[in-house]
Amino acid sequence: QVQFVESGGGLVQPGGSLRLSCTISGSISRFYELGWYRQAPGNQRELVARCRSDGTTVYVDSVKGRFTISRDSAKNTMYLQMNSLQPEDTAVYYCNLPAPVRSWWGQGTQVTVSL
Repeated sequence: QVQFVESGGGLVQPGGSLRLSCTISGSISRFYELGWYRQAPGNQRELVARCRSDGTTVYVDSVKGRFTISRDSAKNTMYLQMNSLQPEDTAVYYCNLPAPVRSWWGQGTQVTVSL
């Protein structure tokens, strides 16, 4: 059983930055591709960024140029650096595979962007 544990969320003002972490049980190297998702109240969960073991990254248009996804194999951790945050980025952020495994969803980490 794989566990994803998200952390690093919080309350930040518009224009601010946060760095999210996703710690994965076992070796991250097992996974060719991993992703960050977010779910805002009343919305479906959406995949916003994904990264492959070869360093390739893909972003949804709404975060392109502001968010950076990365992974550290030595720490079995994936990161999401979020800059220039806007109120519309407010959501619970999760990590999983781009083809998510239902039983692997963690608790997520809340990001709130507000004055």
